[in-house]
Amino acid sequence: MEKQEKLDKFYNEPHRFKNEVAELRTLALACRMTETYKWSFPTYMVDNKNIIAINKFKNHFGIWFFNGVFLSDQKKVLENAQEGKTMAMRHWKFITLEGIDKKDVTSYINEAIENQKKGLQLKVEKKPKTKIVTPVHLSIALENNDEIKTAFNKLTYSKQKDFAEYIATAKQEKTKLSRLEKIVPLILAGKGIHDQYKK
Repeated sequence: MEKQEKLDKFYNEPHRFKNEVAELRTLALACRMTETYKWSFPTYMVDNKNIIAINKFKNHFGIWFFNGVFLSDQKKVLENAQEGKTMAMRHWKFITLEGIDKKDVTSYINEAIENQKKGLQLKVEKKPKTKIVTPVHLSIALENNDEIKTAFNKLTYSKQKDFAEYIATAKQEKTKLSRLEKIVPLILAGKGIHDQYKK
């Protein structure tokens, strides 16, 4: 299904908040944003950057501000989408058409657009990667076979870590050896231990 079809379906299908989300759409488009469809929701962009998305659920509807953390939120209406997980996104929930103050919504959207044009973006500091502790059995295999060692060094950090943990968590000697035997072909093929489960 094309994006336009998905947008039409979102806004035209029978829903408790059909008129309400249509109102938010009108306000969004009046702010001269580009309308597209991402992550199952109508999304509005400026200069290819996500500004807001409009959502509807069983008991509420609303607007996600992708970088809502930078909004002044004078009306104190914004909520963290997922406390502890969501860093920048903020959600403005509504439950009635009457609850939509056109002037306020437009003001928030325009502020979000201005913030985007200023380049305001939350920088999330990456946690330093912990050093991989290579278990003895894997170390011996790497040191005694250049082909395995070269292939292992080409793997991503997470794949190397998964292999190391896979050997280290085996309690018995014979299990460690059988696991080592199992992972050598994967290492040589440049695959991770969990690749078979990924689609």
